[in-house]
Amino acid sequence: MTPPVACVWQNALVTGSRLAGRTLQTRVSLATDLRRLGVVAGETLLVHSSLSSLGWVCGGSVAVVLALLDVVGPEGTLVVPAQTAAENRDPSRYRDPAVPDAWWPAIRENLPGYDPAVTPSRGVGAVAEQVRTWPGALRSGHPQTSFAAVGAAADWLLAEHRLDSPLGEGSPLARLEEAGAQVLLLGVGFDKCTAFHLAEYRLPDPPRRSNGCAVVTPDGRQWVTYDGLALDDSDFGALGSDFETHSAQVRRGRVGESTVRLFPVRAATAFALEWLVAKRGSVREVRLP
Repeated sequence: MTPPVACVWQNALVTGSRLAGRTLQTRVSLATDLRRLGVVAGETLLVHSSLSSLGWVCGGSVAVVLALLDVVGPEGTLVVPAQTAAENRDPSRYRDPAVPDAWWPAIRENLPGYDPAVTPSRGVGAVAEQVRTWPGALRSGHPQTSFAAVGAAADWLLAEHRLDSPLGEGSPLARLEEAGAQVLLLGVGFDKCTAFHLAEYRLPDPPRRSNGCAVVTPDGRQWVTYDGLALDDSDFGALGSDFETHSAQVRRGRVGESTVRLFPVRAATAFALEWLVAKRGSVREVRLP
């Protein structure tokens, strides 16, 4: 794919405006930075991102996705979280704002069911939503923790996503680990690292809770409940800091104006399991892919 020439990368700082201190970023400049970081053609890349962290991007989220696809190439695969759990959950767990108890039955009865082609992602950023709507993009079937992907391995990565395994062994996260995928934290911290959740499923007797959500089935829209893990990312920042400090697996650099990190899903999950065991209990034997 030929890079556009409409925008020319300028590394000069803008002064005298509300863009003071910012630099212009383009599809070409972002791709150059990604390659310098170590992203290679043919790679499977799980991206967590903040568009605003990159600087002033000519073309916004479209340019960022184009840059990512330029770098991984036609044999690679770009994967993003496309989660909907902020809204498609039991109303008793709504926050910011919480809703009155009296509304709960009506919400359970009327909340639109998850439709991979229609339901927008929530809370994962503009770049992830851009990938979800990209021509040829696929999306996994979980009504709360779906992933979207574009590229050669998208179908295989997203084919299985069991309702009772939002981010566990029956989810695309486990397939990403098996595929040797890399995580790219593009201007966000380790608190956004979904791969750490896979380690939670491998803890002994992790806490569980009941979940509810609306789905579309062959028989129409339904409200379903299922038993799942009580996932907890409150200590992922500290976990990630230790992972970066004590592991040689994390590459740190700059893409645009943002600090970025690149590391293997497998290494992150293995480190997280040991770390979480020390914090949350003893380890059980797990057969890795």
